[in-house]
Amino acid sequence: MAAPTPVSALVHSSTLVTAGVFLLLRFYPSIETIPSSKTALLIIATTTIFIAGISAIFECDIKKIIALSTLSQLGVMIGAIALSLPSLRFFHLITHAIFKALLFITAGALISLFQHAQDLRSMGSLRKQLPLTITAMLLASIALCGTPFLAGFYSKDIILEILLFNPTNILIVFIFMVATLLTALYSTRMVFILAWSPSITAPLLPINDERHHITTPIIIITFIAVSIGAIIN
Repeated sequence: MAAPTPVSALVHSSTLVTAGVFLLLRFYPSIETIPSSKTALLIIATTTIFIAGISAIFECDIKKIIALSTLSQLGVMIGAIALSLPSLRFFHLITHAIFKALLFITAGALISLFQHAQDLRSMGSLRKQLPLTITAMLLASIALCGTPFLAGFYSKDIILEILLFNPTNILIVFIFMVATLLTALYSTRMVFILAWSPSITAPLLPINDERHHITTPIIIITFIAVSIGAIIN
């Protein structure tokens, strides 16, 4: 599903792609009564996270990387339902909506500046030209990875801890943990390429952080992304 970036910010954070997970939450009492339903959900969730993580590592389109990270987090949410944690799943849905919206807005700002180019390889060395945008993207990425005291930590980390303490198949636990490490890997790769890799853009391309209609929402959502986990927790 391809959409304009502002639409993607809504679609991937809080509306269409999370609708199925929200329905599973609403029908959770019914799902509990079906034998082996949670086992099936856990297998589907683990497979989804792993495949999305592998795909994102080899992807160069910035929007597709963020979209695949959404797919990965949907797997985490389904895994939470499979572990009988509907409230934690809803908590992760809210925190994920904030930092995923921030990721898409910062990505949209970059795409706009680079004449609608979405390829990571056409961007680079932006830490000095776009310090605000790159800092916001870095904060959103490390929140996605579950870094302590940011939004993702309070919901994602507890889901992983409960998975470890549950009597779950060791292979499922191993794949789930490897897939979580893949999230950190592709997020680090994306930010590293944007901030530190050599730039191959035209030397006269005007790139700066002075567009207030874009930087103002970025600043507001960055503050929310940092604090929302602690507030709701």
